[in-house]
Amino acid sequence: MAGIRAARTAPRTSPLSAVELRQEVAAALGAQPDAIPGDAHLVHLGLGSLEMMRLVTRWRRQGLPAEFAELAAAPTLDDWHRHLTAAWNARTAEVA
Repeated sequence: MAGIRAARTAPRTSPLSAVELRQEVAAALGAQPDAIPGDAHLVHLGLGSLEMMRLVTRWRRQGLPAEFAELAAAPTLDDWHRHLTAAWNARTAEVA
């Protein structure tokens, strides 16, 4: 179990890909990844604030600069991917 937990929280070296994001959100929804359109409102599909916070917490532990308020304001896969990628790029630019 510790190995599984470590794999989930290991620091990332790249931003979350669109495929990874879709898979993680689908798992939180209990849906098939291909069944979620990129522009679908995730709250309308059943993603609650608790699940959103769990995703944000997991991503932060992995080193992703995820902000709950930003994701909640635009709850689609497309918007989330843009936000997470832009936040990652801004953070890595600050380090360089």
